[in-house]
Amino acid sequence: MTTSRYPRVTDPGAFGRVVVLMGGESAEREISLLTGDAVLKALRSKGVQAEGLDAGRDLAARLTAGRYDRVWIALHGRGGEDGTLQGLLTFLGLPFTGSGVLGSAISMDKLRTKRLLQGAGLPTPRYCVIRNVADLAEAGEQLGLPLMVKPSDEGSSIGMSKVERPDQMQAAWDLAAGFNCDVFAEEWVAGPEFTAAILHDRVLPLIRIQTDSTFYDYQAKYFSAETRYLCPCGLPAEGERELADIARAAFDAVGARGWGRVDIMVSPQAGPLILEINTVPGMTSHSLVPMAAGVAGTGFDDLVWQILETSLAAVPGVPA
Repeated sequence: MTTSRYPRVTDPGAFGRVVVLMGGESAEREISLLTGDAVLKALRSKGVQAEGLDAGRDLAARLTAGRYDRVWIALHGRGGEDGTLQGLLTFLGLPFTGSGVLGSAISMDKLRTKRLLQGAGLPTPRYCVIRNVADLAEAGEQLGLPLMVKPSDEGSSIGMSKVERPDQMQAAWDLAAGFNCDVFAEEWVAGPEFTAAILHDRVLPLIRIQTDSTFYDYQAKYFSAETRYLCPCGLPAEGERELADIARAAFDAVGARGWGRVDIMVSPQAGPLILEINTVPGMTSHSLVPMAAGVAGTGFDDLVWQILETSLAAVPGVPA
C-alpha cells in the first residue's frame, strides 16, 4: 500500500541504521533535545536500529564515520531547519526526513515566505520590513497598533514582541535585531489561531490554540499547562476544509515536503491569514503534530515511523 509518493514500510530493517540529529547550537536547542529523545525512544520501540547524535561543529565527520543509512532530523531552528543541514546531507548522499534544501530555506525565512505567499495569491497578514526604530515607528502608522515585531529567521516565537504603545518600539527592535537577520513588523490579527499538521500528502485534523498569554509565545508553546488545544477544532466541516486547503497550498508553494505544520490566524475582517510554515515541528509532550495525528488515529510511535518513511521518497541528489 502506498500513500502518495511516500512508500509504506513494514520491516524496520528496511530503514537500515538511522541517526536522530538533535540539539545543535540554535536558540531552540532545548526543545530539539526533547524532540530528539522522544523520537529516538519511539524508533527503538518499533524495532528500528537508531541512535541519537547531538549536532556539533564536527557533524560532517561524525556522520561519515557513523556509516548511517538515513537521518531523522530533529534539529529545530538555524542549522537544522533552514536548508543548511539538508544541503550537507544531500552532499553526503544521506537520505533524510522532511523537506529538502529549498523548502527548508524558504520556510525558515518568514519574510521570504510572506513574499512568496503573496506572489502565489495566498493570504498573509500585512507587514513592513524594519531596518531601524524609525522604520518601526513608520510601520506603526501604516499597520496601526498593536503590531508584532519578528526576526525573520527564528522559530518558536523567539525574539517576537507585541508592540502596543510607541514607547515599546525600541525594546522590540533591540530584541529582534539581536538575532542578526531581517526584521519585520506584522499587523496584529485579533482572531482565533489554528494549526494544520501535514503528514505525507494529507492534512491532519486542525487544532485551535487558546492561550492566556499575550500571544502564543515560547513559554505557552512548550511549557505552560494553561494553553488549551481544541481538536476537533470546533469549525464546521466546510470551514475546516477551507483552512486545510489553504495550509496545503502554502506548504506546496514554498516547496515543503514530507511533514510539517502551517499556522493560520482567522481575522474577523480579512478571513484566514497564513502566519508561517514549520518544516521540523516539535515532537514533545506539548507538540501539535502528535496531537493532531492522535485524533486521526495515529499514535506517537507510528507517527515517528511514518515521518521516517519520508526519507525513502526521491530527493534530488540523494539516493533513497
